[in-house]
Amino acid sequence: MISRRLVLFLLFITVVSPLVLFTERLGTFTTSSANEGFGEEISTVSFGSETDKLNAVQQESPNKVKEPIGIVYLENSGESLLKSKENLVENDSSLGNTGEHKSRVLSAADDDVQSGGNTSEGGDHIEQVTTKSNENAHIEQVTDQVEREKDENGEESDEAAEINEESKALEEKKVNEDVTSGDKEENKEEVATVHVLPTVQKVEQTAETTPVEMQEEKRKEGPRGRGSRKVIDERQSNPPPMPDFRVRQMRDQLIRARVYQSLGPIRNNPHFIRELRLRVREVQRALGDATRDSQLPRNANDKTKAMEQTLAKAKQIQDDCSTVVKKLRAILQSTEEQLRAHKKQAMFLTQLAAKTLPKGLHCLPLRLSTEYYSLNSSQREFPNQEKLEDAKLYHYALFSDNILAASVVVNSTITHAKEPEKHVFHVVTDKLNYAAMRMWFLANPPGKATIQVQSVDEFTWLNASYSPVLKQLGSSSMIDYYFRTHRANSDSNLKFRNPKYLSILNHLRFYLPEIFPKLQKVLFLDDDIVVRKDLSALWAIDMKGMINGAVETCQESFHRFDRYLNFSNPLIAKNFNPRACGWAYGMNMFDLEEWKKQKITEVYHSWQKLNHDRQLWKLGTLPPGLITFWKRTFPLDKSWHVLGLGYNPNVDQKEIEHAAVIHYNGNMKPWLEIGMPRYRHYWSKHVDYDQVYLRECNINP
Repeated sequence: MISRRLVLFLLFITVVSPLVLFTERLGTFTTSSANEGFGEEISTVSFGSETDKLNAVQQESPNKVKEPIGIVYLENSGESLLKSKENLVENDSSLGNTGEHKSRVLSAADDDVQSGGNTSEGGDHIEQVTTKSNENAHIEQVTDQVEREKDENGEESDEAAEINEESKALEEKKVNEDVTSGDKEENKEEVATVHVLPTVQKVEQTAETTPVEMQEEKRKEGPRGRGSRKVIDERQSNPPPMPDFRVRQMRDQLIRARVYQSLGPIRNNPHFIRELRLRVREVQRALGDATRDSQLPRNANDKTKAMEQTLAKAKQIQDDCSTVVKKLRAILQSTEEQLRAHKKQAMFLTQLAAKTLPKGLHCLPLRLSTEYYSLNSSQREFPNQEKLEDAKLYHYALFSDNILAASVVVNSTITHAKEPEKHVFHVVTDKLNYAAMRMWFLANPPGKATIQVQSVDEFTWLNASYSPVLKQLGSSSMIDYYFRTHRANSDSNLKFRNPKYLSILNHLRFYLPEIFPKLQKVLFLDDDIVVRKDLSALWAIDMKGMINGAVETCQESFHRFDRYLNFSNPLIAKNFNPRACGWAYGMNMFDLEEWKKQKITEVYHSWQKLNHDRQLWKLGTLPPGLITFWKRTFPLDKSWHVLGLGYNPNVDQKEIEHAAVIHYNGNMKPWLEIGMPRYRHYWSKHVDYDQVYLRECNINP
């Protein structure tokens, strides 16, 4: 019994007494929280009047850690947010150098908040600012940052300039709002709205960031007006993927594999070399002729990954970078040499294709000539021959041996003519195509228009004793120059030796007054043009005593005189300006009356005699034309004649649509397979491919 009492007594002492004592201690427990339990300083716990330190937590004095406070905004207050920030920064200087983050400058003492005193005392805790003042502070802050950027760099950077423009826009916006608001702003009630602003901390951080960081911050939190700029920046940072990215990657892998195959350590590893060759064949089969990622097979990605793994193994086997670099340089040099050879070959083949007559166009004149000679004499005559010398009508001169091309010129002109019955076409061809040309227009008459087909052999006055160019074209040296291909001293540029320049048809344009003695004006047209508008207005243009009306081509640097004439010759250098503006053949209005008065044909003959050894110019009829009509050319508006459809794939589409005449000058003629598909339809729509002769010769669009 005694022992039982002893046990109960000890139990009371060891268990119940501590509980009673600890409960009494809790009665004196107090905290220093300013936020009703959640703002308690963990590092300090008070019991009564004593302050016990927790050794596990780094200690801070109560004066250093302060509660983040709110800022009250009053709409009509005159203070700015920037000044508020400066005051808070000054107050923060009293906290000492503790290395704490700058966001703590907006804190206040716990006992100040708990006491419920006036938080505006000293201007340290609550700042009253207006919404407009917020904008002013933002403008001042950004402007100061731009000025600092300008002082540091000596000039405004692009980012700083952009930010400066934005700040000016905000200032203008504020001024406009002040003007429009008027007295209405003065009579508003002052409504204070308390905002707990973590963004105030961002304002202070912005003052210490670079203009680029400020710009990024404004993009994230700026007004809706900057949304479009944000979209543009996102597009610039995330450019759209290239449509041939994987194709290029696979080609690069093949190049790298070829390099590794040629290196010694790789060749000495037969097992790996078999694996590498297998991967090369797989990638080659997957790549095929694809030029875009969408053309690749589904397993292309797997083949690319497998090749990349094999190349990684090769890199481990051959770790000598200098050897790989040397091999790549050798491949690069070899590729450049091959490229030069291919370019030279491509130029030769292009010139050859331009000189070659397609099979269908060779068949057509044979078929037409056979049909023509089966007609009787009465069926071989054209109607309306009385109009051929009527000077009041619109006369065209067309010199060509291409039947299909000549028909397109006539058809396109008549299609767009307002009064087709007033248009007269004078077609001159050679003896070989004379019958075929006549038969074509007999079978396909040009509507109400009048047509005449002549042979150059009918001009008996045009002979070698009269024309120096005819004498030169018939000389053995000229024929040898145009046709030689393997001589060591032959001209490297094939275009200077095109045999078409041996044809007298190409030089008839210098004898227009002799061919049409009773006409006053003639519009000369090449056979590689297409007419898109009515041309009758050209006859009403006053050329102010000039002889040749043409469109100038000096907007392109290679259409200057120095590109056609040899200015190293003193005769050329003395008489002409190398930077003079060139003009184009193809659509030219010639005043034959002025031609005769100024004796232009004699001028042409004199220069041709001086160029008997081809030391003044080499190519075609444009150089002697530039010389003959020097200071005698009237510039027409460029919309009359648009050039380049035979060599330039980037002719402006708007210029084509507004052009009266489009010209396929160059080697890529629309009737050849090498013609550019982009421009061919302008020409082909004037060809009736259902015509019986075209079907028989298998001429298709």
